[in-house]
Formats: sequence, C-alpha cells, structure tokens
Amino acid sequence: MLQLDNETIGAPTYGTPSTMNIQLDFRSRQPIYLQIVEQVRILVASGELKQGDQLPTVRQLATELRVNFNTVARAYRLLDEAGLISTQQGRGTYIWEAPSAEKVSHLRQQSLEGLTRGYLAEAARLSYTPDEIARTIVRYLQEWKEHGKAPTRDIEA
Repeated sequence: MLQLDNETIGAPTYGTPSTMNIQLDFRSRQPIYLQIVEQVRILVASGELKQGDQLPTVRQLATELRVNFNTVARAYRLLDEAGLISTQQGRGTYIWEAPSAEKVSHLRQQSLEGLTRGYLAEAARLSYTPDEIARTIVRYLQEWKEHGKAPTRDIEA
C-alpha cells in the first residue's frame, strides 16, 4: 500500500513479491526524494524488503506516488550509491544486499534519528519549548511501557 498524505492507494507487486509501503508527507520540509530514500531504508531495515526483491521502475513509482520521475530517479541514485539497491539496465532495480545485523542496526538508528529530528523541528516551529516537548514525550513513553501498546497517530477525543 502507498500512503500519500492521508490517502491510501493499493500498490501492485513487482517481480519477486515485495510490497512498497511508502508514506510521503508533501507538507514536510524534507525533500520528497529524501523521504523516498528514508522509506526504502526503513523497509530494508525492518525486513519488509529483502535481498533480491525487485522494486518498481522509476516511472512506475513516480506515477504511483504522484511525483516527478526525476525525484524517484534521484532517490534511486542515492540508494544505488549507498549500495542498498542495484539497477540493471533492461532487468530492473533490486535490493542489492542482505544487510548485516550491524547495518540493520545502523539503518534503524538513522531512521530513528531522522524521525526525532523531524519531530523536534516541527515542534520548535510551532513554538513548543524543550521542557514542554520533554514532558510530553516522557508521558507517552511511560504510557507505552505501562500498557505495552505504542501510541498511534490518531488524535484522542
């Protein structure tokens, strides 16, 4: 499934069965191509995409995400340079390597740090103080630990 700014679209499977669950935020200050890179890294780190899984073509993904194909091409180029994917002319784009436990840990940490930076930047933009942010985070972490259920994005009434 593709998540597009609160709009969900079913995503087809390409080649070796793999599902691309990419969530883009068109209001974010983070460029779309970096959001795509980050999402693919998360999918690999979580094991949703595995070595040998075929990705959609640049044009297919661009059409599904409703972005310019150059945006997806730029993301794929960065992922290729990082050694995470390989594009083979006439054959397609594949997850290139099965990441080691160390690389998965590194990818997960990068993703967590990116989420944290984005959250803090948005909270600061909305004029929340570091103390307000810390209190809120601590409260939600405590609830998560006590109830064993992670918070959702849903707004409570």
